[in-house]
This record gives sequence, structure tokens and C-alpha cells, in this order.
Amino acid sequence: MTNFVTHLECANCGQKYDPAQVHNLCTACNRPLWVKYDLAALKKAFPKEKLKDRPANLWRYLEMLPIKDPIRIVSLEETVSPLLETKRLGAAFGVQSLFVKDESRLPTGSFKARGMAMAISKANEFGIKRVAVPTAGNAGGAMAAYSARAGMEAYVFMPEDTPATNKKECYLSGAKTFLVNGLITDCGRIVGEGRKPKGWFDVSTLKEPYRIEGKKTMGLELAEQLGWELPDVILYPTGGGTGLIGMWKAFAELEALGWLKSAKKPKMISCQSEGCAPIAVAFSKGERFAPKFENAATIASGIRVPAAVGDFMILDAVRQSGGVALATPEADIPKWMRLGASTEGIALCPETAVCLGALEVLLKNGTIRPTDRIVIFNTGAAHKYPEAVHEELARVDIRQPIDWEKI
Repeated sequence: MTNFVTHLECANCGQKYDPAQVHNLCTACNRPLWVKYDLAALKKAFPKEKLKDRPANLWRYLEMLPIKDPIRIVSLEETVSPLLETKRLGAAFGVQSLFVKDESRLPTGSFKARGMAMAISKANEFGIKRVAVPTAGNAGGAMAAYSARAGMEAYVFMPEDTPATNKKECYLSGAKTFLVNGLITDCGRIVGEGRKPKGWFDVSTLKEPYRIEGKKTMGLELAEQLGWELPDVILYPTGGGTGLIGMWKAFAELEALGWLKSAKKPKMISCQSEGCAPIAVAFSKGERFAPKFENAATIASGIRVPAAVGDFMILDAVRQSGGVALATPEADIPKWMRLGASTEGIALCPETAVCLGALEVLLKNGTIRPTDRIVIFNTGAAHKYPEAVHEELARVDIRQPIDWEKI
């Protein structure tokens, strides 16, 4: 199969790198690298009609991905995630067209499977045998699973208050798992410091070029599911921001290939909790880089990222799209999780619950219109966050007659 990758390029300073070599951040400015393609050649060789009859998984877009040798792909069958129309949930907000793209159906129960499938596949191509990652939870579980699938040695560093389910899945997948008395940024520092003494490859968010290429398949799938016509608005829970950045990259590539019905792009809405809102704060101040958010605390562990190496990439995408970055009350997260499940049966993770709070705010201030076609990404399964909801359940005492008036 022809590979269309031309080079890697720093997203900040533009320095170019050889894609045949292993790279982490730009050596000139310590910022993330993009994978760049020969889109003119790709357009000639890969018309969208070629997708017909291909398996319904992320590898259906192989020509648009960085893999050179398909034999080296490490896969757990990453299905195309469903795009669910949510009429009752939409009615609760007074909107006509609301969809949820449910990433919880992917292996390991979150969108992190996309990025790790790609990163570990590329590591496998390069012959890498030992990998390490800092994680708020789901990325570590995904990396541990794909590393096990590839036969690689995996090291995971996570805050000690990471959800218990994430800890267990890393352990069960055989990763050497360490709990850190700090935040994901502290875990990231440990991984960076361990590169030389331990000889591992760092697959931290945006500190290697390939997780973003896996995440961009969310945008490719969404475009295909909507008949190559993009929605008006995308609400996305934002921690490290790879998914939002990846989708924006996907839309630009699809436009260059001539696959989109129009040049109109969605407003990209970066959603955070007030408990950890570095991107929202930087956006409100008109800044391109986000200072570290002090004392970060949120039950939405996946977006508890006080400092993102790709902060400027997130903010660039949001502004280019005409979107916004905002934070909503931490205390409302359980309420929105329950609304999603009780109206539609979709188990929204706490990160996605933040998007419902953002939707309410943006409808009130007119940024989003009730007639817009809106897509929310459910980035993970609610079942992985048992600590996030404290239910209040009635009891039935079988030793007493049942009082049916109270049932």
C-alpha cells in the first residue's frame, strides 16, 4: 500500500522532521509535531468511493493514516462508533437536532483506544519494545491493553485518586502501574525524566505525533456518517485536547480531498469544568497559551489536565472555527450525567456531562441556535466512574408489608 506521509512538522515553529525516524516533541521549541501528507497525490489515489465495502472500523481510512506496513497494525477491532440522534435529550434543551457520538463502544470503553491503537501500531513499526504514559485514567488503560496486544512492556503513571476501574484495567493488562501523589502533569514529568534511565518511548498526549492521527478518525467517521456534510456545532470535553485538534485536522484534510459537500466547518466548543479550566481561562483572556491551572480538582478525571502541551493548538482550532472555550459548574456534573441516561439510555461519562452544561449556557447567550445541528462526543463509558455519582435509592424491607403508595 502507498503511504502518503511526506514529513513531520512542528505545529508551533514549522521545523520539519523525517517521518522514518522516531520523534517526540520538536527539538527546537519543545512543542508538538503534526503528521503531514501529500494531499494532492492522496486525492488522486483515494476517492471516497474506495470506502465502499470496507470494514466498519477506523482502519477503513488507512490511506489517510501514518501506517506504512499494515502487517504491523496493533488492533482490538476499533469499531466505527455510533452516532445517536437524541430527540428527548434535545427537547430538554429546546434544540431540534442533537446527536451523541458514543465513543464508549470502543475497546477499553473510551475514545483513547483510537489514539493508542495508532501510537502503539507506529511504535510496533519502529520496533519499540517499551512504552510509558502519564494518565488521568482512560489513556493508561488503553495503552496497557494495546501494549499487551503488541507484546510490549508498558509503564503507567497515574494520580493516586484516579478512578478505581482505570487502576484495575492497567493492572489486569500487565502494565507496571504506579500511583503518584500529584496530578497528571507530575506523572508526565516522571515519564519524561525516565526516558534515558529506563529507555522507554513516551506516548504522552501530543508528545508523539501519532495519537492525534488516531483521534482524527472521529472527525472522518462523523463526516461520513452525516453524508460528508459537517454539523453546525461540536461540543467536546477538553483535557489534553487531542480529539478536538485531531478532528479539526481531519476536516481540513477532507476539504483538501474534495470530499465535503461544502466548505462550512462546525463551531468547535471546548468544554471544561470550573474545577480545571486552563483553556477556558486562556480563551476568555484572548491568550494563545494557557498558564497552568492551580489546584485543579474535578470528578471528570479525564479533563483534569492543568497544563496541556497542545494548548495553543486547541485555542487555534476553537478560534478558527468561530467556536468558544468555556467552563461550567463542577457541582452540576452528576445532574447532567443522569439527564443523559434517564432521557436516552446513554451512559454519559462525567467529562461529557460538562458539555451539557456548556450547551445550556451557549443556547442562552445565542452562540448556539436551537435550529443548529449539534454533536456531542461521549468520550467514555459512565460505568468506569463509580465514584462520580452518589445515588439516593429507596429501600424495600421484605420483613414488612409493602406500602404500595411509596413504590
